[in-house]
Amino acid sequence: MKKNVKYIFVTGGVSSSLGKGIISASLAKLLQGRGFSVTIQKLDPYINIDPGTLNPYEHGECYVTDDGAETDLDLGHYERFSNTPTSQANNVTTGRIYQNVISKERKGEYLGTTVQVVPHITDEIKRSVQILGHTNKYDFVITEIGGTVGDIESFPFIETVRQMKWEMGHDCAVIHLTLVPFLRAAGELKTKPTQHSVKTMLEQGVQPDIIVCRTEHSLNEGIKRKIAQFCNVSPTSVIESIDADTIYDVPLLMRDEKLDIEVLKVTNTPIPEQLDLTNWERFVKQLKNPIGTVNIGLIGKYVELKDAYKSINEALVHGGTENEYKVKIISLQSEKIDSSNVDSKMEGLDGILVAPGFGGRGIEGKIEAVRYARENNIPFLGICLGMQCAAIEFSRNILGLKDAHTTEIDKDTPNPVINLMEEQKEVKNLGGSMRLGLYDCHIENDTLTYKEYKKKDIQERHRHRYEFNNDYRSRFTDNGMSIAGVNPSKDLVEIIELKGHPWFIGVQFHPEYKSTVKAPHPLFTGFVKAAISHSKG
Repeated sequence: MKKNVKYIFVTGGVSSSLGKGIISASLAKLLQGRGFSVTIQKLDPYINIDPGTLNPYEHGECYVTDDGAETDLDLGHYERFSNTPTSQANNVTTGRIYQNVISKERKGEYLGTTVQVVPHITDEIKRSVQILGHTNKYDFVITEIGGTVGDIESFPFIETVRQMKWEMGHDCAVIHLTLVPFLRAAGELKTKPTQHSVKTMLEQGVQPDIIVCRTEHSLNEGIKRKIAQFCNVSPTSVIESIDADTIYDVPLLMRDEKLDIEVLKVTNTPIPEQLDLTNWERFVKQLKNPIGTVNIGLIGKYVELKDAYKSINEALVHGGTENEYKVKIISLQSEKIDSSNVDSKMEGLDGILVAPGFGGRGIEGKIEAVRYARENNIPFLGICLGMQCAAIEFSRNILGLKDAHTTEIDKDTPNPVINLMEEQKEVKNLGGSMRLGLYDCHIENDTLTYKEYKKKDIQERHRHRYEFNNDYRSRFTDNGMSIAGVNPSKDLVEIIELKGHPWFIGVQFHPEYKSTVKAPHPLFTGFVKAAISHSKG
C-alpha cells in the first residue's frame, strides 16, 4: 500500500545561521517519537555541484554519506538526531539542478521548447524533493531550504514550494524560522523583522503555516498573538525557539512548544497519543550531569572555525556522555606546533586527536603531536590524514627513515609511506573523484580495535585519495605497529595501532560520520574512556 507522504519545508528569514538544520532534525526526532518514519533533505542555493571542493572557511565541514555523496554538514545533524542514514538524494544544490536540466536539454528531452526557470528548473527541484517520498519508506519528508528568504539564489526553491503547496494542499506545509531580536537599550523584543520576513514570503506566493521564532528571551502571549495576527497564522502556530545550553536540548524544547502537534494538525494527520523520547531524555540527562571532565586536544589547521570539525566535536560529546564524562575540547592550531613548544602545548591533555584534512599546511605540527602522544603514553586517535601522520612519524622516529613523507606533500620523497592510489593517478577532476563512502574493513582478532568494535567485519565511510604504502607493512609490524584492519577486496591498510601503548589507534576512514545519539561510535567511546583512565592515572 502506497504511503500518503507529507512534505514539510523549513525556510529561514531575517538572518542566516538561525538553526534551520537543528529545527528540522528536532522535528524529525519528535515525529519519530510518535511512530512516524521520517527523512530530511537539504536544498542548497549555491551553484557548486556539491561542497566537496569547498574550503572549510567557506562552508564548514563536508559530510559524507554511505553512498559516497559529499554533502552539507546539516546532514550530519539529521543523522545524529534521527539515527537514519542519508544519501545523495538528501542534499541537492542549485548546481546539481542546473546540471541535470542542461544535461536533459543536450539529450533533446526538451526538444522544441525554450528551457526556463519556470517550469523546467522548478520541475527538476520538485522531482528532487519527491524522490525520497516516492521510495514509499517515509511518512514525512522534511526539506530544509538553505539561505534566507529574499536571497536571489532562493527564488526557484520558494517558487517550487508555492507550486507544491498549491498542488498538494494539506499534504504540504511550511515552517518559517525567523529571528525576534532583543534590543537591550529599549528592553524589548521586536517582531517587525519577522513581519517583514513573512511579507517577503507572501510576495513570492507562500504563506507559512508555522512560524518558529529564534530568541534570547521568552516570548509572552502578547508577542505571540501579535506575530500570529500580522503573519496570518494561529497563535498556537507561533513557536518559541529560545537559545539552549546544547543543541540536544532543542527536541525537548520543541516538544514543550508542541511543534510536532502543530505540524500534524496543519497536515491533517491523526495525532498519536504517545511520544517516546526516553532514550533522548536519558542522553541529555547524562550530558548535563557528568561525573567528571576530561581534556582532549583536537589538533588541526581549521580549529578556529566552529564548524570545520563538527562531526568530530559531536562524536566526542557522544563518547563522553556514554562514559558519563564531559569532554573539554582543547583546540590547537597545528601550524603553531613544533618541536620547541610541543611539550607546553600538549601539557594537561588526557587524549590527543589529530584531525583529517588536505594539503601540507600544519602537517609537521600534527606529526609532532603524534610523537608526543606516542612517547608520553597519551591516548591517541588519528583520523584519515591523522592516521597518515602517525605512519609518517613512526617511519621517521622508529624506523629511522628521516625523509619519510606522503606524496601528497612531497612528490619526490624517497620513502613514500603514504602514496597515491593507483586508480587516482590519472584523475584530473577534483570533485567527487576520491575514495568516497562506505567500504568494508576486516579487523584482526587480537587488537585493541577489535576490543572496541567487538566484531571482525565493519563498514566505515571514507574521503581520501592517498593510502598507506603496502611496501612498508612488514617493517611496521616488525617494529611494533600492528596492522589492525584492512580492506579485504583491495588489501588496503585501514587501521594501525601501536603495541604496548595504552590506546593508540589511527584509522584511514572517518568514524565521526557514523556516531549518533542513539549509537555513539565505539572508537570515540573507547578513546574517551582511555583518556579518562589517563586523567586518573
